[in-house]
Amino acid sequence: MMTRNPPSQAGSTQAPPSAHDQATRRNGGSLAGRTIAILATDGVEEVELTDPMAALRQAGARTLLVSPAKGEIQAMEADVHPTNRYHVDMQASAAHAAEFDGLLLPGGTTSPDHLRMDHDAVRFVREFVQAGKPIAAICHGPWTLIDAQGVSGHTLTSWPSLRADLTNAGGHWVDRPVVTDGMLVTSRNPGDLGVFCPAIVALFAAAPAPARHGHVA
Repeated sequence: MMTRNPPSQAGSTQAPPSAHDQATRRNGGSLAGRTIAILATDGVEEVELTDPMAALRQAGARTLLVSPAKGEIQAMEADVHPTNRYHVDMQASAAHAAEFDGLLLPGGTTSPDHLRMDHDAVRFVREFVQAGKPIAAICHGPWTLIDAQGVSGHTLTSWPSLRADLTNAGGHWVDRPVVTDGMLVTSRNPGDLGVFCPAIVALFAAAPAPARHGHVA
């Protein structure tokens, strides 16, 4: 099995950049200077990790993989097929929202289920909620938002099996490919990545970028 760091722009295989992409790069990227945390652990759905990460990096953001796990995490395809392992940049116990400009919560059934039972992971997400910082979540990713008190009063979407949980937590669940509600963007599944990725870049680009307290190495 292959072990890899999160893919870099230079090593990715993508279609030739559009005129808009080229202009964005000339201007330093719409997310230049911003650092986005990606919170995940073993069982994360690989494409929900790698596609948004690539979109954020292409827009100029720095991304860091945050996890309760040490060393590496195991990504999956469709929950049951192991794919690649990814290097953890920072443990959740040492991470604080004040060091980041936004948060991404990928899905997969196993990863969010473990995260919502981890004290440090939930505390980390709650810090974003309390600070009003932008959060993006896809598929089962919104599960952790329930424990972080980040659902009540929001219109959002997710994998269909989370509908009752999110509704019981005070959210208004809708079946749409992507939903933007204030500082929260959500999507349902990997098939929505084509609209989810542009939406999260727009979310993080539009949010204020206050000076961060502390330093992310």
